[in-house]
Amino acid sequence: MQPFTTHTGKVAVLNRANVDTDQIIPKQFLKRIEKTGYGRFAFFDWRYLDDGSENPKFELNQEKSKGATILLAGENFGCGSSREHAPWALSDYGFQVILAPSYADIFHQNCLKNGLLPIALEQSDLDVIREKTNDDNYVLTIDLGEQLISDNQGLSKSFEVDPYWKDMLLYGKDEIDLTLNFDEKIKQFEERRASFL
Repeated sequence: MQPFTTHTGKVAVLNRANVDTDQIIPKQFLKRIEKTGYGRFAFFDWRYLDDGSENPKFELNQEKSKGATILLAGENFGCGSSREHAPWALSDYGFQVILAPSYADIFHQNCLKNGLLPIALEQSDLDVIREKTNDDNYVLTIDLGEQLISDNQGLSKSFEVDPYWKDMLLYGKDEIDLTLNFDEKIKQFEERRASFL
């Protein structure tokens, strides 16, 4: 994974509650064996019309959402089945941060394991940010080290993140990397263990 330290980007608003993983990445696209290439299928049923053209009414197809790297979503984002493909699709689409009042637990963990930062904020704070996105020049900066969200209009808001996941993201490590930190001890154990066989 790439280390996540700070990120500045445009915000796209998907103001819908209970967006499940089947909406994020529909089941027919789960047959792929790669972790990449899912971005074009993200929100497929909402994003495209039956003829394959973009649905002009879908929030993320609006001009003001193009190029956004931060997604502002509704409560219980990522509910439904526990497919890891959902954060893959969101990352491949271009999102690096999600802001929402709450997340489904497994989706939240899957995001962190795949380098996508899900931040839980109070609805009132999200409402303020959502209102500011009407300004075409609006951008947010997320500083993971300081656990601070700021914008180009004077906003400064702290957020919580589990220290374990914070370190993993800051150093661009996954759980396999963490295990490999103990490589020498694992080798020593295996050498000792072999003598009992």
